[in-house]
Amino acid sequence: MQRLPIRSLAGLAAIGVLALTGCGTGTVAPADGPAATGAGRTIPAQEVMRLTQVHEETGMTLLEGPVLDEDGNLFVVDVTAPEGEPKVMRVDVAKKTSQKVHTDGRGAYTSAQFSPYDGRLYLTDFAHGEIVSLAPDGGDPRTFFSRKVAGARMNPDDIAFDEEGDLYVSDSRGLAEGRELGRVVRIDRDGKKAAVLADKLAATNGISFDEDHRGLWISELTRNRISYLLLDREGGVASRHTAIRYDGGVAQTDSIAVDADGNLYQGLHGRPAMAVFDRYGEHLATVEVPADAAEGLESATNVAITPGGTTAYMTVSGPSGGYLYTFEALAEGIRQSNGG
Repeated sequence: MQRLPIRSLAGLAAIGVLALTGCGTGTVAPADGPAATGAGRTIPAQEVMRLTQVHEETGMTLLEGPVLDEDGNLFVVDVTAPEGEPKVMRVDVAKKTSQKVHTDGRGAYTSAQFSPYDGRLYLTDFAHGEIVSLAPDGGDPRTFFSRKVAGARMNPDDIAFDEEGDLYVSDSRGLAEGRELGRVVRIDRDGKKAAVLADKLAATNGISFDEDHRGLWISELTRNRISYLLLDREGGVASRHTAIRYDGGVAQTDSIAVDADGNLYQGLHGRPAMAVFDRYGEHLATVEVPADAAEGLESATNVAITPGGTTAYMTVSGPSGGYLYTFEALAEGIRQSNGG
């Protein structure tokens, strides 16, 4: 595909870093679902540290990920980092330090996930329609997948792995044109087979398995809609329905994570906050950056919850820079709690 200037990529990422909703097989999704009502309680988030400043070369910074490995190490990506600056970083939250893990002159990485199959760190390159992988220490970069799927190149945003290591990817095609061309794509763990599970979506963004891997939660950025895809035994879509329609004003639905109780943590672009719903769509809580710290912060894209614990780490960005915030989640973290 034609390579876009990174400033343009930054704009695309900022206005639409993914959304997802599926067209199920054998079902027709309603145009609208029940709107999320009630504010729930407010959970204040506390600043851990500033990780990045606005890059002169790209005019912004946009933190994504984040993801915890089996040893509890936290990894974060910066979508708009230029060559030489950390595009993937490892964060020591206790010492409040960060270390560059990977940089290159090409990728615009919008998410990171560890594979349960080979243990490597997988990154989505939104700009170039590729998925790349790294060794856990950031070395040995490989292109895992770069082909067209059903005749069209992807704009991959987020990834959810099933228990066998197959990838479920939110494809945000059509974002730049404002067209509903988004998809959910399944890629086998060897990168040899790919299939479209859902299409005609409005900037597919967040994607995460539910707590028992029966189905996928997906969000559409430009529809502010969260849908549920029930999967069959072969990993295909058995049914799909609109589950939550979020009335966020200027804020849009970004990435999704799920805790051990099945609660959804919905990141927001356009507001430094995160909405928390239960599996039935009840709005349980809103995680917010305190008002006196929110100036210059425009999004809370994603979250990772410590496995077996309730400490959550949220990526927050804006003209003031890219920050890591923490809060207490409503339930313990699991693999699905690394935001997808």
